[in-house]
Amino acid sequence: MQKSIILLLFISIVIFSCKEKKSKIELVKKYFETLNNSEFSNVSSLLSDSILSKEVDYKMMFYKEDYLELLKWDSTFKPEYKVINISEEEGIIKIKISQKDKRILFLNEESIITNQVIRFKNDKISNIEIVDYVVFNDSIFIRNRTKLLNWVDKNHAELKGFLHNQTQKGGVKYLKAIELYQEANK
Repeated sequence: MQKSIILLLFISIVIFSCKEKKSKIELVKKYFETLNNSEFSNVSSLLSDSILSKEVDYKMMFYKEDYLELLKWDSTFKPEYKVINISEEEGIIKIKISQKDKRILFLNEESIITNQVIRFKNDKISNIEIVDYVVFNDSIFIRNRTKLLNWVDKNHAELKGFLHNQTQKGGVKYLKAIELYQEANK
């Protein structure tokens, strides 16, 4: 009888451990799926009250509401995130992700691929870190951004400031600047 109880307890622990391991991977997949679909009410439930965003050496701490505003800015460009590789090590998710959208394709001329580490607090995403860029062309990105900024300064002063306004309104201006630039330079 005791052996059966111990065996049942052991099996329950193993099943629970596997289920929890899967749940963090599924949580991260759901996060990127909600970004692809701009489902901000769903993404909010996946996030901790504060989120640390780190991009190589740049760090920024966000309250959830501010981070959601940044995600709304991102959604303006119609992002498409693709999970290339995902694994879990000691409760931390390591992921290789491809991202493309209208802004990235204009500036980088191809998808950006990054290796990221995602950490959790109370089973909610609390830290998203871009560890390194696998595909990112600095020189093309900067060249295209400079061309766009110079063109906007000369031709559409009403759009100035779009680059640093990472709100949904700023994203709309950024997208408009790209569309006007492309139309003028066919």
